[in-house]
Amino acid sequence: MMHHEESALEPKLAATILLLRDEPEFQVLMVKRHQQIDFASGALVFPGGKLHDRDADPAWAEHCTGWPQFDEVQRKLRIAAIREVFEEAGILLAHHRDGRLFEHSCEPAVRSAVDRGDLAFLDVVRDLGVQLRLDALRVFARWITPPIMPKRFDTFFYVVHAPANQVAACDGHETVDAEWIAPRDVLRLAGSGERTVIFPTRMNVQLLSEASDASDCLRRAEERPLVTVLPRLEERNGQRVLVIPDNAGYGPVVEIVG
Repeated sequence: MMHHEESALEPKLAATILLLRDEPEFQVLMVKRHQQIDFASGALVFPGGKLHDRDADPAWAEHCTGWPQFDEVQRKLRIAAIREVFEEAGILLAHHRDGRLFEHSCEPAVRSAVDRGDLAFLDVVRDLGVQLRLDALRVFARWITPPIMPKRFDTFFYVVHAPANQVAACDGHETVDAEWIAPRDVLRLAGSGERTVIFPTRMNVQLLSEASDASDCLRRAEERPLVTVLPRLEERNGQRVLVIPDNAGYGPVVEIVG
C-alpha cells in the first residue's frame, strides 16, 4: 500500500518561464491564475504548466533552434515552456527562417484551440513558418513539490529576454490577468497580502530581484550551479516549517506552514 501511494505521488515534469524586459524598468511577466483552477488558484505566477505528450513529438527537430544542444528531456521541457506562454499570455518565442524575430500578435482562437488540445502547437509553428528559440532559454531553477502535497511537480524554471514588440494578453481561462511587474513590487505585494504568491514563486522572484537587469539575470543564471530544490518539512520550536538547501542560491530559508 505504501509503495502504491508513493508511485501515485510521483512528480510530473513541468516547465515555467520568466519573461524579462528592461523598459520602462526591469520587469518580469506574471499572470494571475483563475480562481477556479485547482492549483494555485488566484495566485500571481509565471506562465507555465505540465508537459503534454505532443511536446515530445520528434517532428519538432525541424522547427526549433538549438535542437542538438539539448537532451530529450530538455527539448520537451523547453517546448512546453514556450507553448505555455503562448497559451497563457499570447507571446511566441520564435523567429523566422531568415533570423528575424517573430513579432506578430497571436490569435486568441488559435491559442484556445492549442490549450484545449484541438490543435497541435507544432502545426501552428509549422504553418507560421517559424522556429522555436529553444537555445534562447536559460535554466534559472528547478523545484520539486514536497511529498506531503496532493499534487506534485518537478518544475524547471527558465529565463529569457521577452520579444520587444509582442503584447502579452491573458487567455481568460487559466489566467485572468497578465502584467509586467518589477520583482521588488511582487515581493512588496506578497508581503502586504495584496497578492497571493506561492512559496516557490516568491523565492524565485526574490532571486530574480538580485539582478540589475535582464542581461545580468541571464548571466547569473548561467554562472549559478543548478541545485534541485525539494523543500523538506520539519518541526522547529513547535512549528511546522519548510526548509530548502542552503546552497541553492536563496540563502537560509525557513517557511512556516500554516
